[in-house]
Amino acid sequence: MSLAGKVVLITGAAGGIGRALAVRCAAEGACLAVTDVREEPLGRLASELGEHHLVAPCDVSDPDAFTSMLSNAQEALGTIDVCIANAGIAEGSGVLDTSDDVWDRAFAVNVRAHVTAARALVPAWLQRGDGRFVSIASAAGLLTQIDSAPYAVSKHAAVAFAEWLAVTYGSRGVRVSCVCPMGVATAMLDPGSDGALGEIGSRVVRGAGEVLEADDVATLIIEALDDDRFLILPHPEVLTYFRRKATDYERWLAGMRRLQDSVGRTGATRPRDA
Repeated sequence: MSLAGKVVLITGAAGGIGRALAVRCAAEGACLAVTDVREEPLGRLASELGEHHLVAPCDVSDPDAFTSMLSNAQEALGTIDVCIANAGIAEGSGVLDTSDDVWDRAFAVNVRAHVTAARALVPAWLQRGDGRFVSIASAAGLLTQIDSAPYAVSKHAAVAFAEWLAVTYGSRGVRVSCVCPMGVATAMLDPGSDGALGEIGSRVVRGAGEVLEADDVATLIIEALDDDRFLILPHPEVLTYFRRKATDYERWLAGMRRLQDSVGRTGATRPRDA
């Protein structure tokens, strides 16, 4: 799809895939509304983008604040044509040692923010018969994530919500895509960074396949939008793993248990070896 003249919303735009998408969409001629909770890097992005774009710090996990930001963006720029729900966090570990607050925040950022955006934008899209929702989920939403239960579960929910949107509104002009990468060279793979995976989860992701650059993932996403595909897989091997899971669930579970057991002893092995 041509982005020239389109109004594009990108959440989590201050770094990683979100930032790369913002730069790429602006280069394609889109008018951007970008947001992130991290004000300093968002300010640097604003300087790079220049005029004619709306840059607004916002915590998308707060439905009222996010809804207000969306309203302000559309007053300033016009109806949002494309929503790229990119903001995400990977905090937390196992179910026995992760607090309710961490679970709540994972769902607030990784899932509820998508619901808030859709609630605000879909009515206008249905009225005019056109709109685009892009969910930046994760391979963890199709497979799982060793160590971080909140991340694995909330990303499954993000995939499910994107599927629901596609089924419910796809015949009425609302096009939906769900992006499920594995490792991308962002702060999420740096243990200790805000919203990042822990040491074990990061090691598993890094060992599972190539760690792609955010700019390359952004390019793949923009190109895939031209094909109008629902499922966008920057790492093609994810489809192989997903098919194995679907065709023999018990074998897949046993393999993932072996992978989990191997992490502490020898480092991460690839899911295909499971």
